[in-house]
Amino acid sequence: MIIRVLDPTMEKGAPIGQPAPRLDTLKGKRIGFISNGKEGTKGFFAHLDRMLREDYGVAEVINRTKSNYSAPADADIVAEIKGWDALVSGIGD
Repeated sequence: MIIRVLDPTMEKGAPIGQPAPRLDTLKGKRIGFISNGKEGTKGFFAHLDRMLREDYGVAEVINRTKSNYSAPADADIVAEIKGWDALVSGIGD
């Protein structure tokens, strides 16, 4: 008897680039939020936005929402990431 195990995850390609170096501080930085568009991210991101600005001196928070909650971020969002100092991606169910 042969038992075959199937992996339902997407095929993985070669890694693209390297992880970004760790930031020394968040003060004065631009932080991007990418939401999957579900209701649960709204309150979480609003609270995190307040904390980052008030407690850590973040200069700007950019909010973006994916057009499809189960797909990777849209190309226009990915292009913007280069201008951000850090990124928070959230799932809210």
